[in-house]
Formats: sequence, C-alpha cells, structure tokens
Amino acid sequence: MEKIFDNTEDAFALKSDTELDRAYFLFKMIASEPLVKIGTAVTNFALKAHLPVEGLIRATVFDHFCGGTTEEDCLPVVHKMYTKGVSSILDYSVEAKEEEEEFNKALKTTLNTIDFSKEHTAIPCAVFKPSGFGHFDLFVKKGEGKPFNEAETAEWDHIVHRFDKVCKEAYNDNVVLLIDAEESWMQHAADEIVETMMMKYNKEKAIIFNTLQMYRWDRLDYLKKLHQKALEQGFYIGMKVVRGAYMEKENKRATEMGYPSPICENKQATDANYDSAISYMLQNLDRMSIFAGTHNEESNYTLMRLMKENGIANNDSRIWFGQLFGMSDHISFNLAKHGYNVAKYLPFGPVRDVMPYLIRRAEENTSVAGQTSRELTLISTERKRRKTD
Repeated sequence: MEKIFDNTEDAFALKSDTELDRAYFLFKMIASEPLVKIGTAVTNFALKAHLPVEGLIRATVFDHFCGGTTEEDCLPVVHKMYTKGVSSILDYSVEAKEEEEEFNKALKTTLNTIDFSKEHTAIPCAVFKPSGFGHFDLFVKKGEGKPFNEAETAEWDHIVHRFDKVCKEAYNDNVVLLIDAEESWMQHAADEIVETMMMKYNKEKAIIFNTLQMYRWDRLDYLKKLHQKALEQGFYIGMKVVRGAYMEKENKRATEMGYPSPICENKQATDANYDSAISYMLQNLDRMSIFAGTHNEESNYTLMRLMKENGIANNDSRIWFGQLFGMSDHISFNLAKHGYNVAKYLPFGPVRDVMPYLIRRAEENTSVAGQTSRELTLISTERKRRKTD
C-alpha cells in the first residue's frame, strides 16, 4: 500500500505559519505529562474562580481543537476544510450534566445539528452521547436488569423518547446519525436502545450508527451476533469503529469490583481486534456501513488495502474515515486528497463548558505513546519545508 501519510504539504495546506507554530507549541506542551497536569490544575482553578481567561483559552487550545462556540460559529472552519474534501461532524462537546434541563438542551442541540447536516453538504453526519439524554446511573441500572420504580420508569421512557425523536429526524432528513459509546457498565442499556432504533429506521440503509469500542474483547462477538439479527429481521447495520477512550477507568473499576476487565490484555490485542472488526464489516458490506474512527495509521492503511483488494471504490458511500479536529491532519487531508470519504469530528460549545472535554483530550494524548511525537515530527517537517521553499 502506498504510504501517503508522510505528505505534510497536503496535510497542513490550510494552516498558516502562525497556526502551524501554535500547533507545535500545543503538542510540545501536551507531550509533557507534568505540564499537562499543571496546566489542567491552573485552568480548572481559573475557571472556578471566574478569572478572565476565556480569551486566552479561545485563542490557543480551544481554537486548535474546536470549531467554535455555536453551530454557526463553526461554519467558516467547515467550509474551509471542505475545500480540501474533508467533511465535518458537529460534536456538541459539553460533558454530561445531570439535570433534566440539560438533557432537553442536548436533545435540542442534536436536532439542530441534524438540521445543519441537512442544509450543508459538508456536514454529512450528526452525533450525540447517550448520557447526554439521561442519567448515567439509570443506564447502569437498566443494563444490570434491576427493576425501576415508577419515577425511574417514567424517566427511562423519556430517554427512549429522546433517542427516537432524533433518530426519526435523522431518518426523515436522510442524515447519518452516529451514537457514541461510553463506559462498559452503561453500554449494554444504550446498545439495546440503539438496536431498536436500527430495526426501526435502518430498513433501507444504515442511517443510525452505534459505536464499537474495540479495546473491549467482547465487541467482535457482539457485532457478529448483531449481524445475524440484522439478517433475520431485515435491517442494516451502521457502526463507528474506534479503539476506545476509557481504558484506565475500565481497568480500575474491574479491579476494585473484582470482575474480569472488559479491556483487551494489551495494545497488540486491541489492534488485532480493531482490524478484525473492520475486515468482518468489509466482508459484509451488503448489510453494513463503516465509520472508521481512528488516528492509527496502520489501521487506516489496512482498511485502504482491504478496499482495494475487494474492488471497492475509494468514495464508496458505505465507508467513511474519521479523525478529531486538531489532530492527525496528515491522515485526514491525505485520505481526502486520494478520494476517500473523510470527516473530522468538530467539537463546539461555550468555552467554559467545553474545557472538561479539552482537558480530557490533552490527558488522553499524553497517555497515547507515539501519537504526540508523531504530530510534532510532522509539524516540524512542514515548518522546515516552508522555510526552504
């Protein structure tokens, strides 16, 4: 397979020299775990003390990793990326809050992003998190099969109604809807709802997508069982395939509560599990659609190779590649340059409310071996290239 991800000229074509310098500075900071911890503590303190730091945050980390504060605010970024063939997925990245008012706000925002997708070709999908629509603990209780009291039953009905409302809107507007995965102990209940939505709205094609976290060793088996159900009941499967974002939390809870960890034993097993899921879905593309959400270069090359070996066009509408905004531009823009369907997750929301997401993103980057150093190497290469041109 041709190695396309080393092309920094195409990767950073949209970045000015100033933006490239800012990216270098940010990833240099993220590469240092002590600096991330100090920066996180200082930022949290400043926000809680209501110090006037939002302008500084907006001009640095926020503008690098987020599209804007509102849907409309994101449009200049959306249109700019689309000139290079990279689509956007507006991701309301305010971390879950536990009030009914916030659940209804998340519902309204998701409906708005579906409308935006309908109106803008550059925004092919919408997305939401299950816990944005209801209390996390209720998902846990439902997944464990524990009985609800009357109030909990009513609340669960509200959650299902919110899911159905956005899925119906997506179906009516012909907009793909990605539903994120969360911690394993709440995921079983979320999976049940999403499966119901697939059965209802994926009768002609995959509109509703669930998410497979392939650092979980049980997910390939889950996918195969869902495939059999889809064949028997006549619906299509849409899956966003990722590695996962809660590994430390998952292992810690498993140890504390004395049950086997749901996480693969090592990175190699996770990588193999991820590629096996992609391969299985590609073999069953007549019934499945894939959103491959990964910053792993080898996994992207694997999918590209499998597509080529199976005679699948680069722009086949059933296969999308996805990365986060502000990261892995060398993957996203080079894939788009070669005609693949690519979308960036574009977080948005009020600066203060999005900070927990940004802090989590910085911490995850610090813990992913090689990711930040690869970003720095590529940015350095492009800076040198521009100086010699």
